[in-house]
Amino acid sequence: MDDYFGSYIIVVVLILVGGLIVGGGLAANRLLRPHRPTPEKLTTYECGVDPVGEGWAQSYVRYYVFAYLYVVFAVDAVFLFPWATVFAAPGYGFTTLGEMFVFLGFLATGLVYAWKKGVLSWV
Repeated sequence: MDDYFGSYIIVVVLILVGGLIVGGGLAANRLLRPHRPTPEKLTTYECGVDPVGEGWAQSYVRYYVFAYLYVVFAVDAVFLFPWATVFAAPGYGFTTLGEMFVFLGFLATGLVYAWKKGVLSWV
């Protein structure tokens, strides 16, 4: 039991040392930097142009759905590559093939749902 927890002591020590290095760097930065706030420095910066109007801007939910669909298909690719390596292993062929078709069926169902809702049309 001592060997089991002894191996985690190294991990804890490395996390503590890393935290001390990061904390020490942040503390040194705070102590050594000049701190002279002016009204011009505290204004909102908008690409070099003085801010005009309110800070509230609306964005369409549709753009978030596009990002979500991208993440879904990126995750799909992450699962397809390991599946391709396991599929070639003896004894796993038909089982992994069936599981992958179920997985792709779920993804296709989500894509058809998004298409029927009109989410995929860029306006």
